Amino acid sequence: MLMPNKVKHRKVQKGRTTGVSTRGNDLSFGDYGLKALEHCWLTNRQIEAARIAMTRHIKRGGRIWIRIFPDRPTTSKPAETRMGSGKGAPDGWVAVIRPGRILFEMEGVDEATAKDALRLAQMKLSVATEFVSRTPPEE
Repeated sequence: MLMPNKVKHRKVQKGRTTGVSTRGNDLSFGDYGLKALEHCWLTNRQIEAARIAMTRHIKRGGRIWIRIFPDRPTTSKPAETRMGSGKGAPDGWVAVIRPGRILFEMEGVDEATAKDALRLAQMKLSVATEFVSRTPPEE
């Protein structure tokens, strides 16, 4: 699973889910990509599940880049605990996703295979996404 080796603060505040992605919003490495259309927190498990789905579909042909990293800790309180008495203990890691962010990139496969692989990855994520490519589609 993806998680940072070391963090400055063990717990962080929630933050706001407004605005669009100003960085990481265009293809940098591959020819095809998966772009987020809304805000969400993607967990390290969702990212890993999407990665496995893509790599299994392309069968070691081509290359995949994961453009997001879960560097934000989330907390939760134990089950059957009364309200109050502070914030819960850290229990997972999430990546903050804003609209326009490229989540995954791919190269070395044809467009149909890339579309299918990224569609499988899309099913594992809790965010609306769209397929993007470096070359414009033929009319």
